[in-house]
Amino acid sequence: MNYQYALIIPALNEAETIGPLLRQIPANLFSQIIVVDNGSRDLTAETALAAGAQVIREPRRGYGQACISGLEQLKPSINAVVFMDADLSDDPQDLERLIRLFGQSSWDMVMGSRVLGSAEKGALTPIQRFGNWLTTRLIVLLWNVHFTDLGPLRILRRDSLERLKLQDRTYGWNVEMQAKAAQLGLKTLESPVNYRQRQSGRSKISGSISGSFRAGVKILWTVYRCWRNPLPPESRMDRRTSKPVD
Repeated sequence: MNYQYALIIPALNEAETIGPLLRQIPANLFSQIIVVDNGSRDLTAETALAAGAQVIREPRRGYGQACISGLEQLKPSINAVVFMDADLSDDPQDLERLIRLFGQSSWDMVMGSRVLGSAEKGALTPIQRFGNWLTTRLIVLLWNVHFTDLGPLRILRRDSLERLKLQDRTYGWNVEMQAKAAQLGLKTLESPVNYRQRQSGRSKISGSISGSFRAGVKILWTVYRCWRNPLPPESRMDRRTSKPVD
């Protein structure tokens, strides 16, 4: 299958990093690059526009809300979607390899795993590592599907993404995606990626104890909600989830 990829980058007050990030992304990989400005008070939108991205302004705060707003702007020809953070913690050099893996088989989702890969010292806090471990173990217990990480860098087929019917507007977006993918038996792959400390500013989640706590509660609640309210049987697919690759 020939894929046309779109890249969606949610951004909130990332004027210092969004320009360098966009300049490091190989332009030939994507038919559409969308930066969703999620109510920034700095020049995030203007900097992204100057760097050649399509900019969507979404004043309703929330990571999931920004991703949903980006999806609403996809061109009809797009059949695969990449999500990436704006703070340069994700390494743009991983994009080409992940896209190559995605195109080698009929994957529904290919995820970058910071746990399997190389994370700079301090890039993943102890709370984040514990949260990853706990949440992925819950997914194993509930649906017998193994993940190692809840990282932001991921690629999905557009039709598979639509089948997930994602609803979370905030911190639960990524874990809702993985829980529902496990529930529906989507064909998924994890591959190691590099992860760096954010290049400027402070994380909206891990930058404070209260933010980390709120995110952790929301993530666990999202897994519980997916378990208690499964998607209808007609959404399910007879596909097996793969093991991680090196």
